[in-house]
Amino acid sequence: MTRDTILQRVDRYYSGRLAQHGASAPGVDWNSVESQELRFSQLLKIHQDRSRFSLNDYGCGYGALYSYLQQPRYDCSYRGFDVSDAMAARAEELYSSSPSHGFSSNETTLEPADYCVASGIFNVKMECSADSWEEYMLDAIGRLARLSRRGFAFNVLSTYSDVERRRDDLFYADPCRLFDHCKRQYSDRVALLHDYGLYEFTVLVRLGGAGG
Repeated sequence: MTRDTILQRVDRYYSGRLAQHGASAPGVDWNSVESQELRFSQLLKIHQDRSRFSLNDYGCGYGALYSYLQQPRYDCSYRGFDVSDAMAARAEELYSSSPSHGFSSNETTLEPADYCVASGIFNVKMECSADSWEEYMLDAIGRLARLSRRGFAFNVLSTYSDVERRRDDLFYADPCRLFDHCKRQYSDRVALLHDYGLYEFTVLVRLGGAGG
């Protein structure tokens, strides 16, 4: 299955979720706001201090991460991208009066930022084969790297999940394999977080100098 075909299916799936559930955690396939924000807190560990930073949100949905970043401890210039036109348009509508942001469904509008994060974009493979989806995922991780100056982060459902609770339409990755991939391909400073109580893991990849 080609990348374009996968992107078309992803667009239809998430546009459908938005139409059904609106701008909410279920609208981007999360069970709750609490679990959604727990994921955000893990991804944002890629930024280690309180300095100002720029961030690309790759798969931004309706902009929930942008809202989360309005907390005082974050000083961030934000750009959100989503393959779903409907999602990007809803995010722009929700945050049109807010500063330091932008949302688009055109990936070519993204420029490299200090960090790039992706939450949940590798989970729902639909009818795609596991091999095709893994190829798509590794390509997307490469895109995260190219769009990042200081580091990038992403999460994936884990093969350490209980077998009886897995769904055929979801993709489960081997965390050790992805850790090894990122160490070999992108940086010698990679962290694997698998201790926050969800059936998934987060990978943090730090690029550049030691201050990243």
